[in-house]
Amino acid sequence: MTKAETKELLKEYVLYLMENSDAEHPMWNIEKVRSGKQNKWNYIDGCMITALLRLYSITGERKSLDFADDFVSFYVNEDGTINTYEVGEYNLDNIRPACNLFALYDLTGREKYRKAMDTVRSQLDTMPRTKEGNFWHKQIYPNQVWLDGLYMAQPFYMEYERRYRKMNGCLDSFRQFENVRRFMRDEKTGLYYHGYDESRQMYWADKNTGCSPNFWLRATGWFMAALVDTAEAMGEQTYYEYRTLQDMLKNLADSLLNYLDPESKMFYQVIDKKGAAGNYLETSGSALISYALAKGVRLSYLPKRYAKISEEIFYGITEKYLSKNEDGLPRLGGICLVAGLGGKDHRDGSLSYYFGEPVVENDAKGTAPLLMAYTELLSLEQRGVLNEI
Repeated sequence: MTKAETKELLKEYVLYLMENSDAEHPMWNIEKVRSGKQNKWNYIDGCMITALLRLYSITGERKSLDFADDFVSFYVNEDGTINTYEVGEYNLDNIRPACNLFALYDLTGREKYRKAMDTVRSQLDTMPRTKEGNFWHKQIYPNQVWLDGLYMAQPFYMEYERRYRKMNGCLDSFRQFENVRRFMRDEKTGLYYHGYDESRQMYWADKNTGCSPNFWLRATGWFMAALVDTAEAMGEQTYYEYRTLQDMLKNLADSLLNYLDPESKMFYQVIDKKGAAGNYLETSGSALISYALAKGVRLSYLPKRYAKISEEIFYGITEKYLSKNEDGLPRLGGICLVAGLGGKDHRDGSLSYYFGEPVVENDAKGTAPLLMAYTELLSLEQRGVLNEI
């Protein structure tokens, strides 16, 4: 497909997803569809709503905003309570959808969104932490930090503190990134391990480092997105911390680019194991990296040359995995459905584990990052940045 054809198909795809989804039945939440259970306040839908709100901010198309408002409003009550959300579950994933409350409050002025921010923020007051100060990923995963959790919680935490608490918690948020760099970064490759167990008791944790054994692509993508989104939320008021997050973003980007597949312009499910049997080019993590690079350029955190790399990754994904099915309906493939550590399924972080999880189509863990990358590239196009390179 040409770039123009790809853009037209993406527009069709967005409409298709919205027309076949609502707050109770989101077609893009494949885990929920497969479970047959009632939908709840969750990060998967939250990521998709984020993508739609960003699409509105770039295109001004009211359909995206109205859909997002209706979707989130279904869960948020006038008193700021949130249907199906429980503070006491202590799950960082449930913080992520609250990032959309800032934009919706700004755009609609609905006071219930402002109150709901306070509801979600209260979870962080009593969220369990490691001894070093990082939030546990979930209460059911004691002493554990996952890269995913930085994206789920820190942009909201930083934005809330800057807006409403005179930046009281901003240093706390920043230090959690510093701890991740200290404990989870591999000095040899510059990549970050998926998880860290402070207690070293989990079967997947290295007894010396506490880290899980491999570099999972989507976790790395979440972390890159966390770096750029949290720096944006922080702003320049804390100069050292603001610059440090940008440095971490650039260092990780440079390390990752050593593993970019030169032919497809995508990354593999386990980043540094290209030749391993069962490894594959994965959509969601590649899209998150494209997003973080493009946004990093837009915000002047990264040199302009990274915009071209972001664009190549984006069109690498669409060339390989965006198409129409036999019924003429748009689809996006190559998406790892889910990957974690521990739990009842004994997820051990091995290569065979990461390669064995289902690969699906149209799941928002891939669709939303692709649309987020698309909006950032549209913004760079509008500013003429891509033409300058």
